[in-house]
Amino acid sequence: MKSFKTLVCVSSFALCFGAASMASAASFSPVGATFVTGATGSIEVKSPSSFQNSVTCKAVFEGKVRADGKADITKVTISQGTSSLCDLPQITGLPWLLEPLTATTGKAHNVGYKIVTPGFPPPTNCGPSSIDVLLSSTPAPSPSITLTANNQPLSGSCTVVKLNVGATGVTIVP
Repeated sequence: MKSFKTLVCVSSFALCFGAASMASAASFSPVGATFVTGATGSIEVKSPSSFQNSVTCKAVFEGKVRADGKADITKVTISQGTSSLCDLPQITGLPWLLEPLTATTGKAHNVGYKIVTPGFPPPTNCGPSSIDVLLSSTPAPSPSITLTANNQPLSGSCTVVKLNVGATGVTIVP
């Protein structure tokens, strides 16, 4: 009987702990909202094409908040920056899944790009990989989010050195 009581007690603890863990999950809001990050967004990467030197480019993400509180990044535009390499990336793995884990942390899944050129620079095939991201949010009346990342490895000998993009119209619900 004592072992049965112990089992019930341990099971109750596990159930409560699991419910508390689920309650701490965050989500993007409002469901169905579309967003475009601002033109001042940037991404800094290292890859075989840059001979592992940092290259900083402008980055614009477009996406939509899903019914499950996650977001799909459906389009990524990389342009002008510190190198002509900014004109070459072909984004892969779309949609990228953006998953808030808490009000301040999350994961971006399927992140990848490739650079294919005949000859020079050497080709690059980065990702798809999941990276850790930091999130910050401003609630109504002017909801917005900021997404950043630092020193996140991608398969293919690539690194997202820095990522900084922000969008209005969406927020994070803890």
